[in-house]
Amino acid sequence: MSIIGKVVGAILGLIVFRNFFGMLIGAFAGHMFDLSVVQSRRQGGGSSFIEPLFAFAGALAKSDGRVSEQEIRACERLMDRLRLDADLRRVAIEQFNVGKAPEFEVHRVVSELRAWTRGRRDLAFLLLDMLLDLVYAEGTLAANKLDMVRKLCWALGVSDAELAAVSAMKGYGPAYSGPQGGYSGQRPPRNTVPAADPYVVLGIPRESDPRDIKRAYRKLMSQHHPDKLGNVPAELKHGAEARAREINAAYERIKSERGFT
Repeated sequence: MSIIGKVVGAILGLIVFRNFFGMLIGAFAGHMFDLSVVQSRRQGGGSSFIEPLFAFAGALAKSDGRVSEQEIRACERLMDRLRLDADLRRVAIEQFNVGKAPEFEVHRVVSELRAWTRGRRDLAFLLLDMLLDLVYAEGTLAANKLDMVRKLCWALGVSDAELAAVSAMKGYGPAYSGPQGGYSGQRPPRNTVPAADPYVVLGIPRESDPRDIKRAYRKLMSQHHPDKLGNVPAELKHGAEARAREINAAYERIKSERGFT
């Protein structure tokens, strides 16, 4: 914890009151300031999502009965993606193991993740982006995993259609099962991944008129804009930039096919 507030407060207390008790009063006021800064950081972003994220990941991996090697590797890749230092990596592993326990209460970390997002949908989509590689680590999507992810989405205010759109942008799920979509629950080989269904990416039905298409596009761009993410690792901002490019590509493809500007 920072001691800057305590030191500055003690000095100011000594200057103002010119006695030892004034210095103590100032130090106490500085201590309260330090606490408020720490609390603000915990609520406002940074690495405060690490513990609940990996605890949820542990519960997610265990939800189908066992934790596989693919799921463990997916979590390790997420740690690498977040560029966790040794201390945070140890915390992530500990929380993953906590989440695997049979008595673990998932609703607690769901509440913590919801508090971290503070109602911001860009941060909600960021969490889903981080979890989807684990969700699909084994190829097929188990019903228990889907149920857990939907509960998180409900808490974050994300609809099934929006979950499908984020999945499609990452190369998972309905965008790869045919022209009408459908829930394939797996990802094709990287060297054969087709273009995502643009309507699934925008989260709209195929019969949408141009006005609704434009509205959906503008809404998604506002939700996925990387500049709004704030204090998160640069790698995650790069992911948001990739999603924004995918949204733009889907919109341009629909405009070209439908012939409107």
